[in-house]
Amino acid sequence: MFTYGTENASRLWFPCVDSYCEPCTWKLEFTVDSTMTAVSCGELLEVVYTTDLRKKTFHYFIGVPTSAPNLALAVGPFEILVDPNMHEVTHFCLPQLLPLMKHSTAFLHQAFEFYEELLSARYPYSCYKQVFVDEAYKDVTPYATMCILSTNLLHSKHIIDETPLARRLMASAIAYQFFGCFIAMQSWSDAWLPIGIAEYLTWSYVKKAFGNNEYRYWIHKDLQEVCAFESTAGLVMLDNSDQKSSNLYFSTKHPFTTSEKYKKIYRKKAHLIMRMLELRIGRELLLQVFNKLLSLSTSAAQQKYQNQTWHSLLLSTNSFLKSISTVTGKDIQPFLDQWVTEGGFTKFHGTFIFNRKRNTVELELRQEPTANGARKYVGPLTVTVQELDGTFHHKMQIEDNLTKHDIICHSKSRRHKKKKIPLCTGEEVDMDLNFMDPDSPVLWIRIDPDMTILRQATFEQPDYQWQYMLRYERDVTAQMEAIENLQKYPTPQTRLALTDMIENEQCFYRVRMEAAGCLAKVANEMVTNWAGPPAMITIFRKMFGSNSCPNIIKQNNFHNLQAYFLQKKIPVAMATLRNVHNICPPDVFKFLLELFKYNDNSKNKYSDNYYRAALIIALAHSVTPAVTIGALSGSMVTADMLSSDMKLLLDEVTSYLNLEKLLPCYRLVVTVSCLRSIRVLQKNGHLPNDPTLFRSYASYGQFIDVRLAALEALIDYTKVDASEEELHWLFDIVEDDPEPYVRHEVLRMMAENAPFSQGDGSPLATTTLVERVWNLMNCKTSQDSRLRCDLVDVYYAMFGRLSPTLISVSESSFNFGFKRSSSAYNIEPVESMDISSDQILDIEESTGVSEMLPSSSPPGLSNPQEIIDIEVGTTEVVIQPDKEEEAEEDDKVKEERVIKEEEVEYQEEEEEESGKMAEKAFPREREIVATDQDDDEEMSNGPRIANPIQIDDSDSSVEGEESLVKVKSTSRSVLPSSFLKMAMASKQKDSTDIKPRHALERRHEDPHKFDIFDFDSDEEQRPKMQAFAGAPTPGGAAAASEEKHRHHKERKKKKKKKHKHKHKHEKHEKYVKLEKHHSSESSTRNSPFTD
Repeated sequence: MFTYGTENASRLWFPCVDSYCEPCTWKLEFTVDSTMTAVSCGELLEVVYTTDLRKKTFHYFIGVPTSAPNLALAVGPFEILVDPNMHEVTHFCLPQLLPLMKHSTAFLHQAFEFYEELLSARYPYSCYKQVFVDEAYKDVTPYATMCILSTNLLHSKHIIDETPLARRLMASAIAYQFFGCFIAMQSWSDAWLPIGIAEYLTWSYVKKAFGNNEYRYWIHKDLQEVCAFESTAGLVMLDNSDQKSSNLYFSTKHPFTTSEKYKKIYRKKAHLIMRMLELRIGRELLLQVFNKLLSLSTSAAQQKYQNQTWHSLLLSTNSFLKSISTVTGKDIQPFLDQWVTEGGFTKFHGTFIFNRKRNTVELELRQEPTANGARKYVGPLTVTVQELDGTFHHKMQIEDNLTKHDIICHSKSRRHKKKKIPLCTGEEVDMDLNFMDPDSPVLWIRIDPDMTILRQATFEQPDYQWQYMLRYERDVTAQMEAIENLQKYPTPQTRLALTDMIENEQCFYRVRMEAAGCLAKVANEMVTNWAGPPAMITIFRKMFGSNSCPNIIKQNNFHNLQAYFLQKKIPVAMATLRNVHNICPPDVFKFLLELFKYNDNSKNKYSDNYYRAALIIALAHSVTPAVTIGALSGSMVTADMLSSDMKLLLDEVTSYLNLEKLLPCYRLVVTVSCLRSIRVLQKNGHLPNDPTLFRSYASYGQFIDVRLAALEALIDYTKVDASEEELHWLFDIVEDDPEPYVRHEVLRMMAENAPFSQGDGSPLATTTLVERVWNLMNCKTSQDSRLRCDLVDVYYAMFGRLSPTLISVSESSFNFGFKRSSSAYNIEPVESMDISSDQILDIEESTGVSEMLPSSSPPGLSNPQEIIDIEVGTTEVVIQPDKEEEAEEDDKVKEERVIKEEEVEYQEEEEEESGKMAEKAFPREREIVATDQDDDEEMSNGPRIANPIQIDDSDSSVEGEESLVKVKSTSRSVLPSSFLKMAMASKQKDSTDIKPRHALERRHEDPHKFDIFDFDSDEEQRPKMQAFAGAPTPGGAAAASEEKHRHHKERKKKKKKKHKHKHKHEKHEKYVKLEKHHSSESSTRNSPFTD
């Protein structure tokens, strides 16, 4: 057991003042079973057993003032490890995970030492605890003196890929102890400060532990991600205390209403802004500001019982501004106004022309402030020009949307001469200048190389300059930009430059991986004039092939980590190659199968599970749409229809999928890749499009990564096949799954890959779906704000900002939602089974899950409630009874209804002739009658009674009297009948003055009165739909009663004169009584429909 939740969620598990601005000291006591361990915030004082030794109580004390949202609790049969390098640090994990925890946390003392040295301050607490739990809410959730982490972060020394991520997340949890827990935000509008500082410290550790290239690579990626989000979704304002309007579809004024995707971009932007501040005031001064904040907070925390001094433990924008002004003497208010209180990024587009006579570069920079998410920038900007004589930085002032600058070159052109060119790092390299412009000394130009502002820059320069930048620029961000732009120039020179980068062992491994992907795209563009073997086969065999026989791959040796990551990437990139027929070249497919055949990891001390998973993904990327007789005819795909290559591919996938059941690898990454490959085969027509296999792997009990991969495939299946059953099954997972993280991930994937979008006319867009999502948002996710925000994201992805087009509600109409009961499917995990390639072609028979899963839609979804549709103007009441229930009515009841309806028609004809009765009784109002279905005794002992409701179409107000309820409206609205039942039930209890009237008696009254059927389950009293709205009867009922209808029509013509005088006399008496009753009514009451 452990606590979880978003910001300000502590009140859900213990009473408190759940606010960051109210820090205090805490004394915590937890009584648990004697076999359990309770881990909480603060220092453990003692453990006291009960007299019977069956329970024990843990006593914790937090002497440092701490806010309630920073408290947590975890209880379980933990194994305990005291850090051998720092005895103040303790680690907790579930049984049998202790060896993994020892390896995963061995570096932690280095992170503590780095932060204390960087900040020149001690760790603010006396202890630190890391608790690894199963089914965690997040991978890492920091609290005061402790952190709750997912057990999936634990790994052995044989795992390579998980190590960087796990170390970064654990280091991030320690950074949040300084800023976030010890120094907390004062309000949600100040959250960017502790988050930005903690992220800044985390990436400083990443820079030290993994190198500057890794650090700059992730800064470049985060910058692109932030700009992409603001250009598509909306602006990200770090400080929204001014409550400025935003174009987002949710409110950012509180964490409970903020989307999880927005929070992710919010954290990244806060870090980028803190890094921009570092570049403006200097790293040393910024660290001094952090040290001052920690010093003031430490001294304030030592003041016991003087909470007026504890305000220093809270960080706000104003206090941070004051600290910077005190330490540096600089005013950063303009900086905050430009980047913190306002959202958006700067978008540049640059071009240049070299003027040979003046030996200058005529640079033109154009801003695009009208683009989505873009804003105008005014301030300094750095432009770097690499010339033959070195690198030169030029600072220019940007004031207008179009800026032109003349940059004087320091070099003169040299025609076809090789020379050592000095670079920005100080080294000199030999360059082949034959491909450059002989009149220009400019090798390449860069805009804002240090990423000092939030910008999205595109620059136009010849392809040879991008090639020079890729080859000789030492900044990884410049090389990444060059690779992105070289995709536009599929030339032999580009091919050669990319090939050289892949083979260059001195180049950063991530750049080499990106170059491999770019080379595949360039090769596809050059497919008609490509010479030689397919791209990268020769490179891979040269790097990893055997010395005696290059066609056979060496035994795995992952000691060189750069070579390991490249060995994973190249096959995946090769699989995307296509020939002139737009299919994967046979040589490439054969080469991929040989990699499976010759894979030998027997003498490698590292695991090859991620490498095998990458090979399976490579096979999936080689798949192209099937062109078979079965696919063309639309018949079911069988094994005989598969090509020989697809049979070999399917054999590899199924063999690895079955092998995983016997020898599971770390995090079952191979199973995840197999599931994704099977889905690719389905989408391309090589396998039957059946979701049963994915349902079995998505059931509770499977490993979480496998479940998420299967759910991702189901979401894609739902979108492609427009399966309403699968869509509601996914929402059953959201409602009932025990794992909160799975529910969150399902909605996140549905928001990114929505089953449909607004206006595409999908059959999935039904009122049932709208009601279900709306009820989930408003009724069933109150305890989990993250899940509710995910539902808002999904709703926006499917229906947009406006009401769904399938619900026709005008602006002034009123809409009442109702709760629909539905039961989820309880699917047991599928037992371990072997799956062959032939069996996958018939998944229902191979898995044995089809018998376990219900074939019909969830109960309650196929029986929509009755809708009462009131359209004002003609005061027409449209009643839509349940079609299934209407079909079950016997012929006798239908015959009686037809007779009564014909009587009403004849009465209307008589009223038209006389023209007196309608004006005398109700000139404007019409009567609607409903009964209370809860009055069981009265319903069983006698005829049903009801109180009248009068509808007046004069205005849109709602008013009521003691016995009559007037519903006045001027628009069209839809009300569920169940809601009207409950509303009238309460109104009938108060109406005791009117004498009840029999339901059958109402049938023969004035035709200007409209009778609504009694709201209960008895179908005999419900009128036909066409009696009021003129709607056609269901096909079966109309055909069956057509002959009887004509028969009763003839009968009524004969009895017309007989009933004429009798009905007139009865109606006249009733109208007189009702007029007297109206005149006696003087008091009014509010209607139950009052908003």
